[in-house]
Amino acid sequence: MISPTGPKIREAKDVTRIERIGTHSHIRGLGLDNNFGVIPVADGLVGQVVARRAAGVIVQMIKEGKIAGRAVLIAGQPGTGKTAIAMGMAQALGPETPFTMLAASEIFSLEMSKTEALTQAFRRSIGIRIKEETEVIEGEVVDIQIDRPTTTGVKLGKLTLKTTDMETIYDLGQKMIESLIKEKVAAGDIILIDKATGKISKLGRSSTRARDHNVVGPNVKFVPCPQGELQKKKEITHTVSLHEIDVINSRTQGFLALFAGDIGEIKTEIREQIDARVAEWREEGKADIISGVLFIDEVHMLDIECFSFLNRAIENQLAPIVIIASNRGITKIRGTNYESPHGIPLDFLDRLLIISTTAYSEEEIHKILQIRSDEEDVDLADDARQLLTKIGKEASLRYAIHLISAAHLVATKRKSTQVEIEDIRRVYDLFVDVKRSTQFLMEYQQQFMFHDSTQPTQQQADPMVL
Repeated sequence: MISPTGPKIREAKDVTRIERIGTHSHIRGLGLDNNFGVIPVADGLVGQVVARRAAGVIVQMIKEGKIAGRAVLIAGQPGTGKTAIAMGMAQALGPETPFTMLAASEIFSLEMSKTEALTQAFRRSIGIRIKEETEVIEGEVVDIQIDRPTTTGVKLGKLTLKTTDMETIYDLGQKMIESLIKEKVAAGDIILIDKATGKISKLGRSSTRARDHNVVGPNVKFVPCPQGELQKKKEITHTVSLHEIDVINSRTQGFLALFAGDIGEIKTEIREQIDARVAEWREEGKADIISGVLFIDEVHMLDIECFSFLNRAIENQLAPIVIIASNRGITKIRGTNYESPHGIPLDFLDRLLIISTTAYSEEEIHKILQIRSDEEDVDLADDARQLLTKIGKEASLRYAIHLISAAHLVATKRKSTQVEIEDIRRVYDLFVDVKRSTQFLMEYQQQFMFHDSTQPTQQQADPMVL
């Protein structure tokens, strides 16, 4: 007796998602309650009560659609959490709101003009939610019959679907049969068929089959049997950015240009036609405009031409919320000999809502280091964390955070699961901070090439002693 042999089915293995721990990977939101009250330690943020409350107000106005074409400046000294607050705003807005991050220096490194690079960044931050009605067939699969005639070899079949009110039999062609096999549709599944494209989507398993003795996986979703007619009209929503529409309409290869990366400059005429078409869709109720956020870090790196462009761009009808950050004081505007606060022209500075950040206290630094050590899965001893807090206060918070992973590696080498105070001392001796490096240069500057013999005007603090 010959046993039937079918094609071997390989077991699908779960894909393990590998995530690197970034500088702001611990940020989950702004840490506010429903009344814009700041929770001292929440969502990965610590302190900065006034700045977080102000950012929460901006986020709420964006969600309600009451703010558009505005610009916000987050200003403060280095290491006070400006980028962290911007990342918290992105998390609070959710995945539906477009959020584009851009470093100001990127404008000058792209192979296109500065204004074109800014325009593309603006249009990436504007989302278009397109609505369309399509006819679909939705129901529970009662039976599937597939026949292969011996003469033609073409597969034919019948599909029986039902709702709570009716039941119908449909004739199947070869393409529909292949789609059903590909989706592994079986009796008891709830499916959705797009009549225009023939695409089959499996919505889940019928809740009436929940007590069947068939073995089901943990990810099986049970849904109730649809009601009413089998054929119905359904509204489908697609969300794309204006920049994606620009690329699709400006290249012969269409949407494939998004993956090729060779976008280049887009003609103004194409953008004007797209804006007119989007305005028509909006009036007809076919599309909604989602005003997103464009975050430009280190904004003092922009020159006077970029600021002149931003002055006009934020007044456009299709303009996102522009959030910029700077850690500069009174400095020169790039491209000019004039000085201005934060390196931003006064006429553009007058258009901004300014959020200020302040230096962290020693207690706040201690809590931030605890959050970062938990994020990096590093067990710090209490005395080691106290020493890191002292380093963060007297040197810099960034330097103290960098020492966590280095000390963890040193502790692992001596086969310890906990970072002790001697591990911190060892990496502190191996890696110098800015103040110790500056003092070293001042003492041995004669031995370096191209040294400047003039003494620095900024008074450097003495290195701390451990």
